[in-house]
Amino acid sequence: MDLDSNPRRPTPRGSANLDDFHEFLCIDLQLNEKTVKDHVRQMKRFFQSCNIEPVNVTKKDLRKYLSDFRDKSSYSYKNVLSALKRFFRDYMNMKHVVEGFRFPKKSFKPNIVPNKEEINKFYYAIDGLRARALFVLYASSGLRKNEVLSLKIEDIDFKKRIIIPNSHNGETKKAWLSFFNNETEIILRQYIESRTDSNPKLFPICKDNYHKAWREAREKTSISITPRVLRQWFCSEMGRLGVPDRYVDAFCGRTPKSVLARHYTDYSPRKLKEIYDKAELTVLF
Repeated sequence: MDLDSNPRRPTPRGSANLDDFHEFLCIDLQLNEKTVKDHVRQMKRFFQSCNIEPVNVTKKDLRKYLSDFRDKSSYSYKNVLSALKRFFRDYMNMKHVVEGFRFPKKSFKPNIVPNKEEINKFYYAIDGLRARALFVLYASSGLRKNEVLSLKIEDIDFKKRIIIPNSHNGETKKAWLSFFNNETEIILRQYIESRTDSNPKLFPICKDNYHKAWREAREKTSISITPRVLRQWFCSEMGRLGVPDRYVDAFCGRTPKSVLARHYTDYSPRKLKEIYDKAELTVLF
């Protein structure tokens, strides 16, 4: 008998399956490590709450568990349901258990992006060269928070002003190339030259220090700016400067959606740099 053709036969207890579930997500489904960790964490919470053997879980059990997340954000509900679907539908071959559960619909909420005056006011309210370098890199590259914080100095090509992030390799998020402008290069060089440590990370900063620097700037200016807001500002500004959406998506590491973007667009480093430089993006006055 061909054992590979049979459904996966996990051990009875949910907690005993999580190591194998982790490997399944990494190797079989090729998900990025952040998504894998979140799915495993969600399933650990589920089994701790329900204390049911996986093979005995019913749709009613999932409905009862998910009801606790109805009053929370749609983002939290989506994360929980995503993990449940991966585990029961994909890993356990128990499609019937999760079939019918739908993700919450996203309501459109227009973004209010800060103008350049607010961007500058916030920047000059930030204390410390490291925190300022972090700010302009977010604003001029469009990268996600974790992508920037996970960068090593060797990931930066100062000669070409190219960034090669390494933190994403999933279905919708890719670690492509991004770039930074002249003003960011100057501030980054000053920051690196001022360092006396040998840490290979570009920004060896703990979350407490990171939150403190940005919180103090918000208190001084009454302007709320986060890495996510700077990513939105980057996209909006590049669009205003005439950069096509498919290239903005590439700079931000988003997977192309249209046929034109997927199959008929040049994403070579040379072309991407040409598009970026032509926009002449500036962050500071």
